[in-house]
Amino acid sequence: MPELPEVEVVRAGLEPAVTGATILGVEVFEPRSLKRHDPLAGVFETLLTGRVMQRPVRRGKFLWLPLEGMPRRAIVAHLGMSGQILLREPGMVEAGLLRIRLHIEHPVHGELWVHFVDQRIFGSMAVDALVPTADGAPAGLGTDEALIPTQVTHIARDPLDPAFDDAAFFAALACKKTDIKRALLDQTLVSGIGNIYADEALWAARIHYAQPANTLSRAKARTLLAEVRHVLEKALAEGGTSFDAQYVNVNGASGYFSHSLNAYGQQGKPCPRCGTLIVREQFMNRGSHFCPHCQRLRRPRAAA
Repeated sequence: MPELPEVEVVRAGLEPAVTGATILGVEVFEPRSLKRHDPLAGVFETLLTGRVMQRPVRRGKFLWLPLEGMPRRAIVAHLGMSGQILLREPGMVEAGLLRIRLHIEHPVHGELWVHFVDQRIFGSMAVDALVPTADGAPAGLGTDEALIPTQVTHIARDPLDPAFDDAAFFAALACKKTDIKRALLDQTLVSGIGNIYADEALWAARIHYAQPANTLSRAKARTLLAEVRHVLEKALAEGGTSFDAQYVNVNGASGYFSHSLNAYGQQGKPCPRCGTLIVREQFMNRGSHFCPHCQRLRRPRAAA
């Protein structure tokens, strides 16, 4: 599924086109794409029509578009496994499985269509209320406001967020007996990291995916966090990871970080560091990719 770099590429691509744009109309072609929208809050189309969108915001894998006016609300988008948000010229026929279309008018760029395309319908759009952040800091990348959708309040900050608390993260790891990869995928602990970037960061830090989180030294935890940030930043610079046509930016272009992968999807190929063949093992209904030589599972020493 799209992870932090892929969602950030979408956010950055939307920003110049939707900031300050007015929503002229809304078409919903697949009601299941509104599964996270609370109908008691109002009809999705009615709540949006005539509203002006502000700069897009991202926290982890969640993206939202704040709306001007009161009460404070936002369009919350989650891409799920295969969701895309695409900018289109009016009248363009969408080749993908179009679920929702926003007709917008920007004061500079004129009329545009915003398409929400989703093959597997695991993604969604919703209108949600904005509430103050728990720590009083800006809610995510793209805003100076400490306001976050209620649907996103349980999502932790991501490692690229200026308000991410390194010390709190290390303290949380020290209390977790679960394996380190499971901890990295826990979006209530640290957000934005999925299977691809967890495998890549663990490879870079020379840590086995099943190493209990609370057995990592503080130095090793610091190394891991640094590698997580490095991997995310590199993937972001390369437009994300695209293995097929599902992971694209708002213009439909693919990222090319897949060419930089050292572990994920590289099973059977030599480790770029030591030459040992990369292995794939079953993990949480997915796979974990690692080097058996560089990433050895280290058991904690028994107490004397």
